[in-house]
Amino acid sequence: MMSDTHNLPSAALWDMDGTLLDSAEYHWHAWRDALAAEGHPVTHDYFIATFGQRNDTILRGLFGEDFADADVAHIGDAKELLYRQLVAERGVALLPGVRMWLERLRDAGFQQAVASAAPRANVDAIITALDIGSFFGAITSAEDVTRGKPDPQVFLLAAERLGVAPERCVVLEDAPAGVEAAKRAGMRVIGVRSSHGVLPADITVDTLESLPDDAFAQLLNVNRVKRI
Repeated sequence: MMSDTHNLPSAALWDMDGTLLDSAEYHWHAWRDALAAEGHPVTHDYFIATFGQRNDTILRGLFGEDFADADVAHIGDAKELLYRQLVAERGVALLPGVRMWLERLRDAGFQQAVASAAPRANVDAIITALDIGSFFGAITSAEDVTRGKPDPQVFLLAAERLGVAPERCVVLEDAPAGVEAAKRAGMRVIGVRSSHGVLPADITVDTLESLPDDAFAQLLNVNRVKRI
């Protein structure tokens, strides 16, 4: 782990689904069932291609840019309710290495935030179910931004809420759109290959268990590194 020679605050910004946990199956079932109830089948390929995007982006990709706001809200709310029901009924678990890094970063003095395209109710449900709220100094979710990833807005807002400059932030992401958003924000990126095989991140790992101890030091160009 690192000690910051410049005494500047540093931050880790966590994407949620596919990075903190893998609840893709729950999202797929929720989208499938919510759209089926409206008479609109959706393919699994489309789900995979749009996973991690905002609901309005996903639905307008299906139905066109003129798809009404009321319809977006109606279907999106139904989907998210189904998702939270699955979380409550079946439970969730952190991905390998996540708790270790949450603790290491906290102990090293890093600020941490969740920066997700998910609705705030989903983020709160996941954080409560995983009992990880104490690690985060800020949360940004779909309601906080007007533009979804790959726009950098969600990451820039998370950094602002933590009081950390973008160049002192490292984003942990699993999706190409999120990696692009982090780079557009001027941040460094660790990619986790949980749902996409190829990620153009600064460092890419299969799980955070295999992330080198000095990864954050390397990315933030810190000179003194102490291994744990």
